[in-house]
Amino acid sequence: MAKHVTNDQKLIAEKQIKQLQKDTDYKIKDYVVGYLIQEFQAGSFLIPLYQRDFIWPKKNKVQFVESLILGIPIPMMFAADLEDGRLEIIDGAQRIQTLEAFLNDDLELSELPILDKLNGFKFSDLPEPQQRKFKNKAMRLVILAETTSEERRQELFRRLNTGGIKAKSNEIRRSHYDTKFMKYILKCTNDKTFQELCPVTEKTGPRREREELALRFFAYSNSYKDFKHDVGKFLTKYLEKNKNSFDVKEAKKEFDRTMRFVKKYFPYGFTKGKTAKSTPRVRFEAIAVGVNLALRINPGLDPSNVDWINSEDFVKHTTTHASNSGPKLRGRIEYVRDILLRGDNG
Repeated sequence: MAKHVTNDQKLIAEKQIKQLQKDTDYKIKDYVVGYLIQEFQAGSFLIPLYQRDFIWPKKNKVQFVESLILGIPIPMMFAADLEDGRLEIIDGAQRIQTLEAFLNDDLELSELPILDKLNGFKFSDLPEPQQRKFKNKAMRLVILAETTSEERRQELFRRLNTGGIKAKSNEIRRSHYDTKFMKYILKCTNDKTFQELCPVTEKTGPRREREELALRFFAYSNSYKDFKHDVGKFLTKYLEKNKNSFDVKEAKKEFDRTMRFVKKYFPYGFTKGKTAKSTPRVRFEAIAVGVNLALRINPGLDPSNVDWINSEDFVKHTTTHASNSGPKLRGRIEYVRDILLRGDNG
């Protein structure tokens, strides 16, 4: 049955729309590429904390440059006026940094699908008329007014990142939660022992993989029994719930204690072997959270060995297809917890 909307509800809705529309005042301005990069290098543009690291693969960079040379329309970039006169880049940081790299001869064109005669060219290799034309290409910016709230700018960032190289859930979580909890997660990622025990690849590192692992450690340590099947929603909900009530002192104690224990007893940390260059998430969850839960019960744990790490049972518990299953998450965490507490370490 359709819901009947009353006149009072319509008036309330109209009031909300008008109020929130005021929070998104903007202007549109065109910058030529040469001037845009000049101002970027002079510090007139700010890439904020919530923006992604520069993660475009080379294929995307060179095809973006090719599109500009060909005159293919480029999506508008978004920025916001700041009190100090700078512009905060909301969406477009990767495009600006690609342009800077190309103009500085730090990007060589290759595997171009259309302008294949330019393969192997850097900017300085272009004919001078083409260099001038490239610098005079116009880039259109939507510039939000200085009165636009930080929350609204971050919301725009999240909405814009629904296409292209989509921002992963951990990147978008960071854009929304500039809180004590998130700041401590970032601190964890800089911990030398954690970095040693959790190697990440050149691809996943810039996409904040260690932040994802650290957040999983705390969320699963405290609420793993509540997990059903959607990891992203579960972690975001946990972060939201604890953003203002997170006990940093207790978290640091458990995080540091777990890292010390793993470093002492697990020869390859959270990885599968000495030469591993990445950390499987399910393996990390099993060991890190299982160890933490065991240490909560018995802080003096001193296993004679952890040979079970190579057992068929452990391998079965940590297969990648088990990542989105509540029962399997509980199974791998409790397997490690229980085998440590039993002292059945052979």
